[in-house]
Amino acid sequence: MKQFTPLNPNFRQRVQDSFKRQEFMNYISASLAVIEPGYCEIHVPYRDELTQQHGFFHGGVIGTVADNCAGYAAFSLMDARDSVLSVEFKLNLIAPGDGKLLISRGKVIRPGRTLTVCQMDVFVVKNRSEKQCATALATIMALKGKSDTRPIS
Repeated sequence: MKQFTPLNPNFRQRVQDSFKRQEFMNYISASLAVIEPGYCEIHVPYRDELTQQHGFFHGGVIGTVADNCAGYAAFSLMDARDSVLSVEFKLNLIAPGDGKLLISRGKVIRPGRTLTVCQMDVFVVKNRSEKQCATALATIMALKGKSDTRPIS
């Protein structure tokens, strides 16, 4: 994996704080497992509420976790005054999300001043074995000088 130097030495705390503010991540019981410069790993334990009609992880949950993984991989390299927003992502579901744990691993392929390209691979764990269920590419935008917190309404 490429070695990146974060612009903010406090990048791990910023990523953790931002992740905690995402109510949907809390709702699906997602957790940040790994945060490195240009890399993020998110885990989601199986729950019936996160499945489709066959009992597999729903594609929407798989896509959500892939998108968040890309965002936080990119965010880890951004300046302390910047925020992050997905511009686009393409998800290929390559196998059913049949497992007890969903793992998304996202890495920066090319960082940029405004746009960063990331690759994500999503796996399911069943009987202690990982199987890839999706792969994705995303473009993430740095929102220069924009706070990462919600405005007070």
